[in-house]
Amino acid sequence: MKITKKRLAHIVFESDDWASKTFDIVLLFLIFGSILVSILDSVASIRASYGQLFLYLEWVFTALFTLEYVLRIWLSRKPNGYIFSFYGVVDLLAILPSYVSFFVLNSQLLAVVRALRLLRVIRILKLGRYVSEAEYLQRSLRASTHKIMIFIGFVVTIVLIMGTLMFIIEGPEHGFTSIPVGMYWAIVTLTTVGFGDITPSTPLGQFVSSIIMLLGYAIIAVPTGIVSSEMASQRKKMDAPKLVTCPNCGKDDLRPGDNFCGNCGIKMH
Repeated sequence: MKITKKRLAHIVFESDDWASKTFDIVLLFLIFGSILVSILDSVASIRASYGQLFLYLEWVFTALFTLEYVLRIWLSRKPNGYIFSFYGVVDLLAILPSYVSFFVLNSQLLAVVRALRLLRVIRILKLGRYVSEAEYLQRSLRASTHKIMIFIGFVVTIVLIMGTLMFIIEGPEHGFTSIPVGMYWAIVTLTTVGFGDITPSTPLGQFVSSIIMLLGYAIIAVPTGIVSSEMASQRKKMDAPKLVTCPNCGKDDLRPGDNFCGNCGIKMH
């Protein structure tokens, strides 16, 4: 049976029949396989035994993904639209690391960016109905942007002040060789990570560090509260019933199910 360009485009870009679903599932397995090869290749003991096999497999995956990328461009009605789309850029990034490895050592390990291609599972598994939830989260984050930016500015100010204080209090002899190093220590302490590579030794320095540690818990809570508040607000807007306006008196807070206007009494339906 001859496969036309139109039929091939349907198989590659759609997922509503056996052929197109099979193509997508095979593609997902190839993506999983290439990611697994990149991960295993980063382990020295495994690479020593199977390095050549991994190299061979990586180029097989790269060749297949390159063929798929070229095929998508050829089958697209608007090639530029695909090339510069999100998935187009991701598909290109999925094959670039292997070619860049000719010039930059170990850059082929960046092929793990192919994990982004797994986002196609949303279309394959018919998860599109959950996209609205993602949009709801996106709107909440966008509405919180200004508050979070102000909060980040406040945190940066604290880090600058505390880093400078620790540089003055502890000094180079205790590892605080400059204000940037003090700021680095303040960030590590404020975020409750605590690498322990630089620690205060003087009583005053330890007192200041205790204050920063306590501030760290508050700093973790604040952005969470900001986003949670916006999420609750966005959810309330989404769940709120759409109000209608009375055609007679103009009252604009009537519910769609109201049979009569509460202001003038006119029948709505």
